[in-house]
Amino acid sequence: MNDKHKDEMRQLYTRWGQTLDKNHPHCEYPRPQMKRQEWLCLNGIWEYAIQEATEKEPSNYDGEIVVPFSPESLLSGVGRQLLPRQMLWYRRIIEFENSNGRRILLHFGAVDQCCVVFLNGIRVGEHNGGYLPFFFDITELVRQGDNTLVICVTDDSDTGKQAYGKQKLKRGGIWYTAQSGIWQTVWAEYVPFEYIRSLRITPSYHESTVDFELDWVGVAIPESIISIYANGKLETEEHFCSQKVTIKLEGFRSWSPDDPFLYTVRIDAGKDSVESYFGMREFSVMHDENGHARLALNGKPIFQTGLLDQGYWSDGLYTAPSDEAIIWELTEIKRMGFNMLRKHIKIEPLRWYYHCDRLGIIVWQDFVSGGGPYNPIVTQWLPFINVHLHDNHYRCFGRSSTEGRAIFEADMKNTVMLLYNTVSIAAWVPFNEGWGQFDACLITEKLRKIDSSRLIDSASGWHDQHCGDFQSRHVYYKRYRLKPDRYDRIHALTEFGGYSCPIEGHMASDKLFGYRMYANTQSLTTAFDALYRSEVLPSVQLGLSASIYTQVSDVEDEINGLFTYDRASIKLDSKIVSQINAELRKLGE
Repeated sequence: MNDKHKDEMRQLYTRWGQTLDKNHPHCEYPRPQMKRQEWLCLNGIWEYAIQEATEKEPSNYDGEIVVPFSPESLLSGVGRQLLPRQMLWYRRIIEFENSNGRRILLHFGAVDQCCVVFLNGIRVGEHNGGYLPFFFDITELVRQGDNTLVICVTDDSDTGKQAYGKQKLKRGGIWYTAQSGIWQTVWAEYVPFEYIRSLRITPSYHESTVDFELDWVGVAIPESIISIYANGKLETEEHFCSQKVTIKLEGFRSWSPDDPFLYTVRIDAGKDSVESYFGMREFSVMHDENGHARLALNGKPIFQTGLLDQGYWSDGLYTAPSDEAIIWELTEIKRMGFNMLRKHIKIEPLRWYYHCDRLGIIVWQDFVSGGGPYNPIVTQWLPFINVHLHDNHYRCFGRSSTEGRAIFEADMKNTVMLLYNTVSIAAWVPFNEGWGQFDACLITEKLRKIDSSRLIDSASGWHDQHCGDFQSRHVYYKRYRLKPDRYDRIHALTEFGGYSCPIEGHMASDKLFGYRMYANTQSLTTAFDALYRSEVLPSVQLGLSASIYTQVSDVEDEINGLFTYDRASIKLDSKIVSQINAELRKLGE
């Protein structure tokens, strides 16, 4: 990092980061929704170099980097910022098992933003976009003994056409340190020559059925078996020989936050075998006795009380220090009575969604924003005087690039495909606060065609285009009052609060940001309690169906988290938070 950035940011390690095994970080199987037995984790210590843009691999590397942590993070061991017009190089020597007639697939969970992959000096392929997984079949390029894997990364961050979310090269306030390079698990797996490339699972709650759709690589699917288990006991078994099969599941057990029950699935197709899971649930809209549109789960009303979740960590940035850290945070959130998280402008590794599925935490998934630069008149000032623009004015919203809009739509489709099987995802959020927003109603129509099973918050916060399933409001500097919606949508307070409290020794920056400051945790808890009791709880009877408090943790300048940035301290009295959430859920039944 440059010297100015070092001066601004303090080094804050989480307790998991302090005990990191640099040789084996994040060694858990990275794709729980389609698991195989034969795989190889490639996380650990690699070589790295950062140099000015050139097509040639450096002759000498700068040092070591711990993958999968970005070079900007503490846990990478590097602490340098990759800039536009620079290249980040990775190199590692790998010895693969003998393929023995199998394919060897090389997987990358995510690399920010664009990369080219080489194996033994031969170009394998490239990938653009920093948030989605990709893989290459390297079977023909692998040789006995040592193999040299090289990756070249470039990252325009917030200056290019790719999605970048809340990353900024000039960080500050609600915008965070830009990160780059490999930030999710790198791994290889061994598959038969003919194999299942992907799996799509669609539960139909009212029909008591589950559809399984296989993307098969090969001539034709041989006679295969799907086995479904509940608590380890075989429930049903089906033989099939087509790419799509529907299974009846009579007397099934529902999935909900109170009972997050998951069925286990095993699919044996030819020589290939994969394990997966699913939950029987349905997210929908219903109307209460007063005619208010309400969120429903499995045909019953449910109040979704949640938190805004940025997904940043003090030592790993985009990458949690460990799987254990993810589990701890989600468990604490659930213990405080929250039943929902809004994953804000970021896509997490698949294990994060798996833990939400099994712990019973509903997820609203944002798509990652791009475009820009954003005009503060549009994204900050006009909404506060209740002026909403039509989002076909592309330049006003930072979306004048035709290519950038096309990238967003492609990312939207691929995000839904990636997370489609996630049991806990209840809603998609295409746009937030006008950041790169465009044609929200058309995007909503396209999104429904891709996935009709979830709800859509078309334009979260402001610049409402009067479409989607939610009247979605963000309220920080004034009192929240529920407003009638003539489009008969669900009332949702999708960001609010942001109450802040500095905790000495646990802040990364001296430039503190928050919507309202409190001197200590006692006054913060009192204010939190008063906010919910005066504004949120009374609104439930008027039709409010979801509330999302800002936010899970502090992030850099922002000190408005329930947790400190290093997750060392919980700022609020958990008992009071839990009591409020219990009352909200009771009122929303």
